[in-house]
Order: sequence, then C-alpha cells, then structure tokens
Amino acid sequence: MQKQPPSDPGQPIPDEPRIGRGAISNRAGRFERLSSTAIDDGWRNDLQNDPLPRLDTTVTFDQSKTVIARNDSPDLGFDRSINPYRGCEHGCVYCFARPTHAWLGLSPGLDFETKLFAKPDAAGLLERELAKPGYQVRPIAMGTNTDPYQQVERRLKVTRSILEVLAKHNHPVSITTKSALVTRDLDLLAPMAAKGLASVGVSVTTLDSDLATAMEPRAARPERRLETIRMLSAAGVPVTVMAAPIIPALNDHELEAILIRGRQAGAVHASYILLRLPLELKDLFGEWLANHYPDRKRRILSRIREMRGGELYESRFGSRMRGRGNDAKLLKERFRLTCRQQGYTEDRTLLDASHFQKPNLQEVRDGQLNLFGADES
Repeated sequence: MQKQPPSDPGQPIPDEPRIGRGAISNRAGRFERLSSTAIDDGWRNDLQNDPLPRLDTTVTFDQSKTVIARNDSPDLGFDRSINPYRGCEHGCVYCFARPTHAWLGLSPGLDFETKLFAKPDAAGLLERELAKPGYQVRPIAMGTNTDPYQQVERRLKVTRSILEVLAKHNHPVSITTKSALVTRDLDLLAPMAAKGLASVGVSVTTLDSDLATAMEPRAARPERRLETIRMLSAAGVPVTVMAAPIIPALNDHELEAILIRGRQAGAVHASYILLRLPLELKDLFGEWLANHYPDRKRRILSRIREMRGGELYESRFGSRMRGRGNDAKLLKERFRLTCRQQGYTEDRTLLDASHFQKPNLQEVRDGQLNLFGADES
C-alpha cells in the first residue's frame, strides 16, 4: 500500500489504490445533486500509516420483471442479451459498464465493484419470455455489459440456471467472459456447441501479469484465460479471442502477441475493441493512470484523443468500437494482417436457431418456482 504524503491541512485528501480493487475513488454519479470531498484537518500525519478500511462485496437481489434486453445498435452482432448481474467484482478499471451504476444512485467507481445486484429469478423469467406466442428466436448474448462469470456466480449460479433453460429448449447463446469459471458449465456448453447452439468469447486484455493485476484486479490472470480457451476449444466450443480493450500506449503493442497466443490455444475467431471512456469513466480512468502509470498518463490520454477525433470518447456508430484517424487505421491493418497470418476464420460462427423448442406457456405458469424460494435482498 502506498504511503500517504505529508499532511497538508485544508487541502483535499487524495484517494489511494486499494488492494484487490480497480477504481481509485468512489466519486458521485452524474445524477447525484451532492458530492463530498475529504479535507485534511491537520491530524492526518497521525493516521497515515493506518491501513485503509476493507471494502466488502455486498449482493442485493434484483426484482426485475423481465430478463431479456433488446437493442438495435448497428455496431453489435446481436439484438438481445441477458445480464445476470449488475456491477462486477472483477474491478476492471476500464469497464464501459461502470456508468450504469449511476442509474441506481451509486458510484461508477468502487460501488460498481462492491455493490452488486443479482437476478435470482432470471431463469424463470427467461422461460416465460421464451414461451410467449410472439417470441421469435435469435441468439441471446450474455456478458455484453458485466461478466456473467464473476466471483458471486460460484455461489448463486444464476448464469448456470439461465444456460440450463437455454439448453433445455435448444436456444442459441453466445457468451463473453474473462473468467475461467465458464469451464464449469462445459457439461451444458459442449452438447449445445455440438448442435451449433453455443459459442464463447474470451477477453484477453494483456499478457503482462503485473498490468493485469493493476487493471483487472479480481479477474483471471492472462495464462489462466488462455488455458480457458484451450479447454473450451478441446470440448468443441467455438472460441473467439477478444483483444479488448486496446489502450494506446499501454497495451496496444501486445495486439499481435495476444492474437498469436489465442490462436495457439485454439481460438478460431478474433476481435478487438478500442478503449471506450463514456461519462464518468473518463475521470475514473484518469485517476487510475495518475496512481499506477503517472509517467504515461499524458501520452495515453493524448493518443486516445488522436483516435477519438480530439475527445476522450465519441458515441458515434461506426467508430466508437474502432476509433478513427491514422492510428486507428494502422491498428485495424495490424489486426487484419495478423489474423490472416494466424489462420483465423473471418466469418462469424453462425448459431443455429432451427432446433428451438418453445416452452409450453401454461406449464411454465403453473410450475415455475422462484429459484431461491422466498424473496431475499
């Protein structure tokens, strides 16, 4: 733990990194009317060697009435998704989903990775939606916002319960994760993949273990993710290695190495996404750079602006995932050439929707039970 600088009475107390957490601060979200700042009262020298208080993770049960979210974004290869959890304990500082916690009156900072929301009734809600007369089957994406295989999934098994429903009714699904826990569900995913019903994308942000520890403190280490690709591939599950996010002047030099290692592990497809810094994430990422890579902060932010039309973020379809300008074009060409050299398949794995068996709506209404029995929060 870094030692606090000498006391400076009357000045704001700088936030410090916490072991096992990604965000530096817990700054208020954009919808909050009030915010607070800790001010040095002159007693700080006596306390500067005390450890920061531990931040435990809490889980609240989400009482959503529906579970499938739909979108019409031209940048995405799916029109519907399921997110079993809100917030993510992996603590990835760059996570573009952090600002969604502001809708809950919470901070996109430390709150996002310590105050989680789980959807225990997701499987039952899903089966009821699949049973509706007007439901048209198309692949469902999981892990598009927060990771469906974060630590709390080991205990709650919400993601597994969703997969059990999808497997039961032969519904196609694609999963995005950076967790080795996905291999727990190979007993479901492998038979689904044999029918053309399942694919998995594994995010490999960096091969540098030290960088991964600082940037993704509670996610699987890089070598563990590559081993996850091997296990999925060996079981017949089509795997995409995702170099995401690419951060200029921090991990962009690793693009080729990530693609090569991913192919060696058995991935058949590859993708990349340029770092996205919407809303509060710009300040959170800046804080993280100032604490972990102060010598590179200015250069990194400058390179991001060069690839974002002078801004740290732009939401425009067509460029928000890849950026624009000469550096973005070069990155795209590096990706294309390496994929061709490594023999990645250009065509996306097409999941088969023809096997879908619609649930009986009356049976679902009569027999569906709450996953945990009584409501909990």
